Amino acid sequence: MEPRVKGFVQSYDRDRGYGFILPLGETEPVFVEREDIEHDPQVLSEEQQVTFTIELGPGRMAARHVRP
Repeated sequence: MEPRVKGFVQSYDRDRGYGFILPLGETEPVFVEREDIEHDPQVLSEEQQVTFTIELGPGRMAARHVRP
């Protein structure tokens, strides 16, 4: 498994099930989908700190294994 990264939730739409996370020290956010959030995806909120791994998703970098 890839190393875990810390970051903050930039935005997350609970109804649509996706959003963006900004890794610490980076300027470009990574995409996150509901199925990549461990535990309850309803707990994510803007500016919440999370840990995750980064993988190449379909055409863009994506957050995987997201933990609040």
